[in-house]
Amino acid sequence: MKKKVAAALITMSMVMGLTAVPAMASEGTLKFCCLEYSESLDPANNVNSAWCNSRYGIGEALFRFDDTMTAQPQICDTYEVNDEHTEWVFHIRDGVTFSNGTEVTASAVVESFNYVLENNDQAVSYMSTESITADDEAGTVTIVTTEPYADLTGILAYPYFVVLDIAESADLTTAPIATGPYVVQEYVPTQYMILTANENYWNGEVPYSELQIMFMTDSTTKYNALINGDVDLVENITTSTDLEALEADTDNYYVSVASGVRIGYCHVNVEGVLGNDTLRKAVMMALDDDTMCDVTTGGMYTAGFSVLPSCLDYGYDELTDATPYDVDAAIALLDEAGIVDTDGDGYRELDGEKISLNYVTYESRNLQDFCAAIQTQLAAIGIEVVPNITDYDTGLALAAAGEFDLNGVNELAVPCGDPQSFLNIWYSSSEKNYGNYSNEEYDALYEELINTFDTDARKEIIQEMQQILIDDAAVLVHGYYNSSMASSTSITGAEIATADYYWITTDIQPAE
Repeated sequence: MKKKVAAALITMSMVMGLTAVPAMASEGTLKFCCLEYSESLDPANNVNSAWCNSRYGIGEALFRFDDTMTAQPQICDTYEVNDEHTEWVFHIRDGVTFSNGTEVTASAVVESFNYVLENNDQAVSYMSTESITADDEAGTVTIVTTEPYADLTGILAYPYFVVLDIAESADLTTAPIATGPYVVQEYVPTQYMILTANENYWNGEVPYSELQIMFMTDSTTKYNALINGDVDLVENITTSTDLEALEADTDNYYVSVASGVRIGYCHVNVEGVLGNDTLRKAVMMALDDDTMCDVTTGGMYTAGFSVLPSCLDYGYDELTDATPYDVDAAIALLDEAGIVDTDGDGYRELDGEKISLNYVTYESRNLQDFCAAIQTQLAAIGIEVVPNITDYDTGLALAAAGEFDLNGVNELAVPCGDPQSFLNIWYSSSEKNYGNYSNEEYDALYEELINTFDTDARKEIIQEMQQILIDDAAVLVHGYYNSSMASSTSITGAEIATADYYWITTDIQPAE
């Protein structure tokens, strides 16, 4: 190993207080209300199942992101990497146990990683490995990758790689055994979950003896549950007037907001009718993202045109919007290409067929509001949009099967602290390339990015990749989301993380 970072990580561990400390007595109940993004806690099921495992305080990973999206040590305390960035050795922190009291060994970590990688193709797209081996005597996990990674610690902080006791978990869907502060006791999907304090928690006191989670879809219903005292804490109030009311009542409520690194956008399926370049560009020119972000969603989003948010340091201000909002220009573009309404039904045809776009999305973070606005705005230029608003899991399955023209989603642009894995979505060979986009220049730049470790050089490549996607009208970008957490002043420490993989943490405690 040529590069050693053990000393630095030990220092960070001391600063963050990450030492194995026995759990202390807990009392009281924390009541939390949220949208249920998945009916499973098994990280191999899909990405939201992994996130739920992490969000509810059940599972933890080797690393954890701080608010600058830098991976900090958690279950791992030190690591080493070779000059080629293909061999990584991670030391497992002494004294960490699963909720059943079993020690977290290197072998247990390897079994957990292998389970996810063998059962989830998307997880493989984050980390492609040649081998993962354990040395229990040394307490180390060695990962040899098939390609170099600029920073594997960020990938291992991603919730796909929460560390579970695979051997002892009777049901990973409803009750995984992990290392977090809370343990599932009862789970009724779509209704509620009851958790209790992890008596074997390795990192200090668990503030509440019980955690009750109630699942609610409607934002105003969540708001009413908070103001009626039915819950102490809610995630993502998406009705702007409700959020403003909570922010104004500082005596009774606290609202935490993290802005910027989530993007609301649509996958564009270029194997369908939107494979026509003229139609695709006209669609994007006809959409008023400023109004949708400022008015339709009540300011929940900041409008933008690139896949990486303007707040990130990847050259946003130097990019050029190739399809700026211009309805007249969009109409002219379609007319000149002969994409017109020939039968007088109000909708244009392409190759003799009425243009009717299948828009798949789910009810979360105002995505359904974007869908309704787009339906109205595109109807004005003679293009029909047929909404298919479903639950997240169904939407993901439809996207993976390519059964859409537009697939509206809200995702983190830097899920691993770096945009490489997000930009993989438009790499032609990617499992996540639901829209079937392909551009040789983009692919070449992505492959160059994989093998580039210099920060400035990576930024230049990433800027070029963004401009290609913009020029090709490969992605329908709305804007960048402001996540929130609202709580009663009866509790403290309820902050929304920049990477909202972390909702329930031991920082949330009764107010004194």
